[in-house]
Amino acid sequence: MSLVYLGLGTNLGDKPVNLNDAVKALSSEVGNVLKVSAFYASSPWGFESNHEFLNAVVLVETDLMPFALLDKTQEIERNMGRNAKTTFGYEDRTIDIDILLYNSLVMDQPTLKIPHPLILKRDFVLLPLLEIAPELVDPVSNKKFRLL
Repeated sequence: MSLVYLGLGTNLGDKPVNLNDAVKALSSEVGNVLKVSAFYASSPWGFESNHEFLNAVVLVETDLMPFALLDKTQEIERNMGRNAKTTFGYEDRTIDIDILLYNSLVMDQPTLKIPHPLILKRDFVLLPLLEIAPELVDPVSNKKFRLL
């Protein structure tokens, strides 16, 4: 079994319901949800929108390999009304599920980069991640995230 941290974000519809529905879907389709952070409000990042985001981070124990996990999270996004991910820029969304960390794996493939390359640039990811895993170590630098 692998431990994965997933970032969740939504800025359309009933945002708390969207996050809770995503957690339920992850629990039934990905693995055992061990921890869920509080929900954090944030402004849109990387694009302009009138819709504020609500974000969370979850820790899931899964037997899915990284690309199977990516396929499953994208399937959950589609089932929750998310259109295909944009290739350039960002847009409003019902749900977004990002793979932040997968054990201590470091992967750099065109369609999947682990750890997520923007963890340290996004407070709406870093704060909930530190809430549920304050001693977590970045597999790239081997330093605790809270020190980075």
